[in-house]
Amino acid sequence: MIVTTLRLRDFRTYSRARVALGTGLTVVHGPNGAGKTNLLEALYFGCTARSCRTANEREMVRFEAQATRVEVGTADAEGRTHTLSVGFQPGQPKRMWVDGAMVERLVEAPARPLVSVFLPDRLELVKGPPALRRAHLDQVVAAARPARAATRRAYAQSLAQRNALLARVRAGRAPRAALPAWDAELARHGVALRADRASVVAELAEPFARAADELGLRGAAELAFRARSEAATAQELAAELAERVDADLERGFTGHGPHRDDLALRRDGRELRAYGSRGEQRLGLLALLLAEREVLGAARGASPLLLLDDVMSELDPDRRGALAARLARDGGQSVVTATDLAHVPQPAGVDATCLAVHDGTVLTQAATAQEAA
Repeated sequence: MIVTTLRLRDFRTYSRARVALGTGLTVVHGPNGAGKTNLLEALYFGCTARSCRTANEREMVRFEAQATRVEVGTADAEGRTHTLSVGFQPGQPKRMWVDGAMVERLVEAPARPLVSVFLPDRLELVKGPPALRRAHLDQVVAAARPARAATRRAYAQSLAQRNALLARVRAGRAPRAALPAWDAELARHGVALRADRASVVAELAEPFARAADELGLRGAAELAFRARSEAATAQELAAELAERVDADLERGFTGHGPHRDDLALRRDGRELRAYGSRGEQRLGLLALLLAEREVLGAARGASPLLLLDDVMSELDPDRRGALAARLARDGGQSVVTATDLAHVPQPAGVDATCLAVHDGTVLTQAATAQEAA
């Protein structure tokens, strides 16, 4: 599934816009503040019904406008076309359509392409708290194995129930004897969730190390899953929960289990989170996204749409060339923003669609980088 067109109405700095994407690389170029990142956000919003930049979706609505609407045109491998639409008005429920029919969730629509995004702010995925990496890892699990997405939801529901029961026991409104049943339920889903995460990390490990090496990350790159519990069975995890129940009652919540797992990105055995420079963290994040793209492409039969914002500005010419060559070799669809078109190398024999933007307006569109130049 590829994205063919993007239509915007009252999105960020754009009053109206329509752009056509290439089947391979699309370069969006223009000065700072021109609206390049807004186009990437609109693509992400149109494919997921979520913003990749803000939790306050009011910010997406153009000043003085009442609502925004994003429409994404897609085409499948057989050439069948589809349309995804998302409308948002502050204070009103978000509305989503697939081929004109209203839906409750876009993520389950077969016409929706998978999408991955790099933004400078996403370095928090490397250097931020474990909760960000857990959530990201669970998204990869759900994308690679859609049938397993329910496991995380079931675990979250069981964890909430056990925490609520701990609060009632602590307040004397429920008997302590009620806890073992929820220990067993939480452990059952927890062992399954940990197995899903560990399996996906194992698949990502070799592509991650290879991508990091291609991008010039010095040293041996390693991706490691750090499970909070090593229990081999649900019964063993339930026993671990029972052993810690006094501490849980004291603190008022469950302190042990897969909700404390983490994902470690390492170079020469040291975590990039604590010991990597900003440039090394940037390369680590890029390597992770490229590894995920490779694994998801193999699992789903098509590479995700990759959105890369301002990725070239902090890379030297050699690493820019390595990244461009990797994008071309992957054969998937990518959209890259840059202040200068020359910052995005074009591998020999590869055409790129180029979009010039300025002040929230798409000025020009060319079929190849050579024509744009």
